[in-house]
Amino acid sequence: MVAADGANSKIRQLASFATREWDYGHDAIVTTVQTEKAHQATAWQRFMPTGPLAFLPLGGDEEQRHCSIVWSVLTSEAERLMCLPEAQFNEALERAFESKLGRIECSDERFRVPLRQRHATEYFRDGIVLVGDAAHTIHPLAGQGVNLGFLDVIVLSEELHAGLKAGRRVNDKRILERYQCRRKPHNLQMMWAMEGFKHLFAGRTPATVWLRNFGLTQVDGFGPLKNLIARHALGME
Repeated sequence: MVAADGANSKIRQLASFATREWDYGHDAIVTTVQTEKAHQATAWQRFMPTGPLAFLPLGGDEEQRHCSIVWSVLTSEAERLMCLPEAQFNEALERAFESKLGRIECSDERFRVPLRQRHATEYFRDGIVLVGDAAHTIHPLAGQGVNLGFLDVIVLSEELHAGLKAGRRVNDKRILERYQCRRKPHNLQMMWAMEGFKHLFAGRTPATVWLRNFGLTQVDGFGPLKNLIARHALGME
């Protein structure tokens, strides 16, 4: 059985998989908005000491004015924002995003998601294998959670195919061990990298701000390095 039922996986809980986890003290506010200006088929993100704010372009709109937003804020601030009337919420969102896409003309129903880092200590047991958020969750500041999940599925498929070709059963421990050995180190590496980014962007000291801005400017101006980082994030390196 493949458990791909999300961060609060019932299968993982019923099968008594152990996890290591902690609360970030942040919640993500998620909704869909219509902006005054076109998003240009581009994902926009602003990093603030209180947490990142992402505008993710949605398709099916010729004017390109609809985005899904993920706004990470302290839990107390999330409670306040969730209680605001739509007009006041739109104004607060527009200010936080510095009006990069003009006015926020309207927003859909808001959802609030508590943010936790979670990692299963093992990815399989008793014929059950975990993939995606059922195995690991990370802070959404770089949108890497979905990439890690896709890579889990790709690697598990490869190992199952190789195992079946060798005449093994799908629940053969050797197949699942190879899946875990290939995915667990990469997932842990990305989780710690995102934890480092979270602290880096939350830093307010002049030295931290200078280092962060200098590093991002250098990476942005050096195409080969930027492409290498992107390929690594996609699991292509």
